[in-house]
Amino acid sequence: MSRVPSPDSHCVAATRRWVEQFVVGHRVCPFAAREVEAGRVRYLAVSAADWTALLTTLVEECRRLDESAQIETTLLVIADGAEDFDDYLDLLALAETLLADQGYEGVYQLASFHPDYCFADAEPEAAENYTNRSPWPLLHLLREASLSAVLEHHPDPEAIPERNMALMAELGRAQLAASLARLQGSPAVE
Repeated sequence: MSRVPSPDSHCVAATRRWVEQFVVGHRVCPFAAREVEAGRVRYLAVSAADWTALLTTLVEECRRLDESAQIETTLLVIADGAEDFDDYLDLLALAETLLADQGYEGVYQLASFHPDYCFADAEPEAAENYTNRSPWPLLHLLREASLSAVLEHHPDPEAIPERNMALMAELGRAQLAASLARLQGSPAVE
């Protein structure tokens, strides 16, 4: 079983604070506040020590979303086993393949977040990476239909990533790193 015993574990609590303070607080995702306020975000601590068990949990979460319209999105918070970003990317690729194999392509989308997230064309310490840096590695399951619906009504969806990169530059790497370290419960690294 890939679940970590306590649903209120440190990694889930830190992720919940990150969603509320960073994602919603800075409007990194302009659609998140409504779902957070409505209590429609599910957080689940998992382990990547056993990838098969974690991937089984991922499919179980898709089925849970199939059955429950009260849950809009699920954040699988990886408590251990995915600390290395390259290993995490390998896990993410397997997860995306599995979703397609299970018939969930076009139904659910995986968004990826990691404490060391680095865009392919960015320097590792570039501020823009913080748009996808989270206190713990995450696999974020999003409903594609809901995402399409909110993007359709957003005045300029293409501007969201550009706005976020500008915001990260404005906040600055030092402030972003310190904030993430506080959420992780560790000292900031300059």
